[in-house]
Amino acid sequence: MRTLRLAFGFLTILPVHPPTPNSGEMGRAGLWFPLVGLTLGGLLVAAQVLLENTFPPPLATVLVLVLWTALTGALHLDGWADCCDGLWVMTTPARRLEIMRDPRIGAFGVVGLVLLLLLKAVSIGTLQGAASVPAWANVQLPERLFALLFAPVLGRWVALWVARQPAARTSGLGRDFASGLSPTVLLGAIWLPLVLIGLGGLRALVAVAVALLVTGLFVRFARARIEGVNGDVMGASVELTELCVLLVYAARLPL
Repeated sequence: MRTLRLAFGFLTILPVHPPTPNSGEMGRAGLWFPLVGLTLGGLLVAAQVLLENTFPPPLATVLVLVLWTALTGALHLDGWADCCDGLWVMTTPARRLEIMRDPRIGAFGVVGLVLLLLLKAVSIGTLQGAASVPAWANVQLPERLFALLFAPVLGRWVALWVARQPAARTSGLGRDFASGLSPTVLLGAIWLPLVLIGLGGLRALVAVAVALLVTGLFVRFARARIEGVNGDVMGASVELTELCVLLVYAARLPL
């Protein structure tokens, strides 16, 4: 259970009292990342149902997003802001990495953070309709709820794939994480996203395709700018994947 507690302790603020990880152990904890995402998604779904029956829709949407941010300790948002600050600067890869390590946020980071949160909030607020769920599942989850459940799961699995890319640094958390992230862990973690794709039908499949395309382009850009990936790129990929899922479910597509 060490790796399970490590996964929850690293990705959430839930009081699981994780142990101090050994070398490479955090990567092996990646097996549980989608399960952590499912737990977060379940809490978001419960909050959405409660809040939309208590507050006006715009306020309920903002409160759900606040909860989403709080439950993760803004971990991935921090990575996104660091990437916005560092990757767009016209300088050397080494200098970009220094900027991304700086705890202070710059203008690019502020703008990127605001735009991301606005897109997430508006996407959540405009979700409507019903998800395509097989009859045998005996479940008809509204799309606005299924998207909240699916996005955190897919985001944390995609982060595992990103971590398998060449590292930008020879040391650090991202490098240690990648050292324990074997192909077996990566494949073992995919069963939960596959189950949700089966339940979500064509729209879920489109969301996966869009998320992989966008995240793949982002990772390629990051590798060109800092000659690899790091923990910030992993965190930003979680945010990008979640945003892609929300946008696909909010889009007026005949799916």
